[in-house]
Amino acid sequence: MTATRKQPRKKHTPKNKKSWARRLTAGIIRVLLGFVVISVLLVLTLRWINPPTSMMMTIQRCKAVMNHRKDFRIDYRWVNWEQIGLHLPLAFIASEDQKFPNHHGFDFESITDSVKTRMNGGRLRGASTITQQVAKNLFLWPGKSLLRKGIEAYFTALIEICWSKRRILEVYMNIAEFGDGIFGVEAACQRYFSKPAGNIHLWGAARLAAVLPAPKAMNPKRPSAYVYQRAKWIQRQIDRMGGKLVLDKIKS
Repeated sequence: MTATRKQPRKKHTPKNKKSWARRLTAGIIRVLLGFVVISVLLVLTLRWINPPTSMMMTIQRCKAVMNHRKDFRIDYRWVNWEQIGLHLPLAFIASEDQKFPNHHGFDFESITDSVKTRMNGGRLRGASTITQQVAKNLFLWPGKSLLRKGIEAYFTALIEICWSKRRILEVYMNIAEFGDGIFGVEAACQRYFSKPAGNIHLWGAARLAAVLPAPKAMNPKRPSAYVYQRAKWIQRQIDRMGGKLVLDKIKS
């Protein structure tokens, strides 16, 4: 019998490696293109359709389930711009982002100042704009990784391109968290002041804006010394900015 010769084992050649690298690169490109298309369509849709929920609300629901909080409820009541008293957007701009009418999603001056403060040994201050907060609360998970920050920057730019300033502020006021399970100005005004968002007074609006840094730890109805002082500061800032004239810069 003739002995069967063993076939030599094929070695991986540079050509095989290049082919594998091309397939991997093509796969990554397809995933990225799919993400871009879906995200653009999503943001464009939300320019006209009010978001039924947000990522922040979804995370809160999941946490409640994991912690067996059967009594937890999300209080989210959407109201359109015309149903919101003018004191509220003024208070939020004064408190959170006084350059909001003029910037394109990023306050680079505040970011630079924050980094310099940190490098000099100071505490890192937040420099997020209202648009960045909308991107974070609506689409993203909490965290400070470079990946999450990169996606946040992408959605911030996309929102600024696709939405008007008024729409950005309208969504912001409706999805901001004001307490445990309390989202949006309508739910907050009803809970804390027993009034709709359209009837809130300046002092109430300033107190709501004052609790945003830590809404679960602060109460606008029974303000601590910090909330009281910050609300007074917000009122002074509204006057300094020119009051209702600020809203004339925000296009519908």
